Amino acid sequence: MCRYDVIAIGAGHAGIEAACASARMGQQTLLLTLKKDNIGAMSCNPAIGGVGKGQLVKEIDALGGVMARAADACAIQFRVLNASKGAAVQSSRAQIDMQMYNRYMKRRVAARKNLSIKEAEVKKIIVEDNAVKGIITASGDKISASAVIICPGTFLNGLIHIGLKNFSGGRINEPACCWLAQDLKELRFKMMRFKTGTCPRLDKESIDFSGLIIQQGDNPPRAFSFFSKRLTNRQVPCYITYTNERTHNIIRDNLGSSPLYTGVIRAAGVRYCPSIEDKVVKFGDRERHQIFLEPQGYKAKEIYPNGLSTSLPEDVQLKILHSIKGLERARVIRFGYGIEHEVIEPTQLNPTLEAKSIRNLYLAGQVNGTTGYEEAAAQGLIAGINAALRLKNREPFVLDRSTSYIGVLIDDLTTRGTLEPYRMFTSRVEYRLILREDNADLRLGKIGYDLGLLDKKDYKKITGKSQALSKAAVFLKTTRLKPGPAVNKKLALLGSAPIKKSFTLEEVLKRPEIHLQDLCRLDHIKLNLPAYVFPQIETEIKYAGFIERQKKQVEGFRNLEKIKLPAALNYSVISGLSREIREKLDSLRPFNLGQASRISGVTPAAVSILMVYLRKFHAHRQRLPGA
Repeated sequence: MCRYDVIAIGAGHAGIEAACASARMGQQTLLLTLKKDNIGAMSCNPAIGGVGKGQLVKEIDALGGVMARAADACAIQFRVLNASKGAAVQSSRAQIDMQMYNRYMKRRVAARKNLSIKEAEVKKIIVEDNAVKGIITASGDKISASAVIICPGTFLNGLIHIGLKNFSGGRINEPACCWLAQDLKELRFKMMRFKTGTCPRLDKESIDFSGLIIQQGDNPPRAFSFFSKRLTNRQVPCYITYTNERTHNIIRDNLGSSPLYTGVIRAAGVRYCPSIEDKVVKFGDRERHQIFLEPQGYKAKEIYPNGLSTSLPEDVQLKILHSIKGLERARVIRFGYGIEHEVIEPTQLNPTLEAKSIRNLYLAGQVNGTTGYEEAAAQGLIAGINAALRLKNREPFVLDRSTSYIGVLIDDLTTRGTLEPYRMFTSRVEYRLILREDNADLRLGKIGYDLGLLDKKDYKKITGKSQALSKAAVFLKTTRLKPGPAVNKKLALLGSAPIKKSFTLEEVLKRPEIHLQDLCRLDHIKLNLPAYVFPQIETEIKYAGFIERQKKQVEGFRNLEKIKLPAALNYSVISGLSREIREKLDSLRPFNLGQASRISGVTPAAVSILMVYLRKFHAHRQRLPGA
């Protein structure tokens, strides 16, 4: 029987990050996939990032993950979303050449030291004494392992829907994983069914782009990875079109053949990325819905009409497409479809993503109820790190809500659970002003370095940036701008009030209309700072009061997070707690008082009762002989 330290099941975005992290941390790791050619395949849209998702990718990068570097190597268009808004909600997004991304990930995985790849379907997880011992494949092979990470994407009992027809599949033209789904049920995991969907793929040559709105990328583009030297790929445009009343009437007339509206699909769908039929029904007052025509690569024939996810019959999909400007003669390469698949109730996991009921079994990605490449990759990274740490007998790695978007994602899942596919947004993050894209490397880079995921060269770049920011802060605090006719004239040209006394550059920069590069023009000031730190310096200075307020809120948050709850705590003996709260605490077994306070139904009064009980509990233990 073969033996590995860690086995990662599934070679999608979660499985790749999990396997690479484990291997990088010195564990002999096996990555299992149904098909080697599909390692890193982008199942749905040809893009990485987006609102809230871009932050996840930046944090993955800061910790030493793979996704950001892959995005930079394979991107064909870069854009910063919410660029006109505050820094707290700005998010990066890149259109990706899907074939390049697939090839990049296959090379990256194949080259990783300590990492092996095998084509196999997993039939059973071997569990003895509530601990993982390995897996059994569909062909009967037994592979021993000290830890297993399950990352199956949408393949668990996947059921594909096109109109009222449905058939088994993990994604189109690929089989579902039914044995593994059944095994998880036999291991007594609570399971749910979720639904997601995808758009039809269109023949580029059949689209009339001439009358459509063109959307170019940013110039200059902003890289995803903090460690990318420069972006050399040529940027290509996307195009925007819209549905119309005729489109909506076609959809309304054919709801009788929609699996969503005839009860064929009963699973919970994605609230924030609905199908076009859902949009038309739920937003009946809207005259049109925006459609982004996104190329799937430089040489690809396919165009992805983002916003047209559907599971309607093929003939209806054609009618819908031909009613839309620019798509009147569109030819379909592949029709859209909906897919139902099984997920676990994620409150059955610890914040390390280890199952509470089975030691050394980790789950990551869509199996935990999320949707999206970025959410999956973030979970895979954390699961891979924790599997490796467990085998090294080191303390587990948990990011809390005050440190990262990844911390918010995993805390939401493991504390609150989800009744529908979970998607990350900036609005979910309480401390988003201090958890920005631009400082993810400063927040998490040392952690990645200490874990062994970032090499010395990359970490040196982070420390260099930190030193440049510190130098800039001192310079702006100590350098003064003196009043005078020339200075005030330049201020007026910038739409700013004149000065009558000297001000520090920091004070001048706090004015909303003044930017860092403007200071150089005011009084022949030489900043001698690298341009890449300019936006971050401005944010730190202009939002200083708000940032300080959030830092104080974080201090209060961390006080609760520091109060650990014993794993074997008997909640039934704590007087003052309602039966409902006791049952929830006993079921979810929160790590600390902070996590307990975020469980639905756990009141502030209950948190106070727990705090008092813990003080008495620890005082009693200290009085015991030998304590």
